[in-house]
Amino acid sequence: MAKASSGTGRKAGGGLARPVKPSAELAAIVGSDPLPRSQVVSKVWDHIRKNNLQNPNNKREILADDKLKKVFGVDKCTMFEMNKHLSKHLS
Repeated sequence: MAKASSGTGRKAGGGLARPVKPSAELAAIVGSDPLPRSQVVSKVWDHIRKNNLQNPNNKREILADDKLKKVFGVDKCTMFEMNKHLSKHLS
């Protein structure tokens, strides 16, 4: 049998795995060390769960506390909008 190759030519460590630096506002939630995007999102979700910030009537909606308001810029957003807001705070 012939050995299958991925053929993409890409190297690991890009995209979601590439460490990004959080802004000061986001660092208040996830810490100031560079992290992969996946870890940033995971830590934001930990904060949301720990502080019970999901709308009980619509679990897809996040009700921002003071820390998240600085990141999101709004009082509430959906889980799908969250990544758009987070990307503004990552470099």
